Amino acid sequence: MYLTKEKKEEFFTKYGSGKEDTGSAEGQIALFTHRINHLTEHLKANKQDHATRLGLMKLVGKRRRLLDYLYKKDIERYRSIIAELGIRK
Repeated sequence: MYLTKEKKEEFFTKYGSGKEDTGSAEGQIALFTHRINHLTEHLKANKQDHATRLGLMKLVGKRRRLLDYLYKKDIERYRSIIAELGIRK
């Protein structure tokens, strides 16, 4: 599997406030970004995989909603996570 327990803990430790803090918006955004990048690579090789494409679109929407929430709640946290992950608006 491409996403192990240790890899998830690494995301939440690096971007959240700790490995147990799985609810932080920054940690979830980082995890979604990793999954989106993985699915994008998969779809480059498998263009006819429409089920995966649908899942990718749903993930992008979830990440967008979390980023919008963070933008409204605390713009400095929003700017820092955008810069760290290299996400463009």
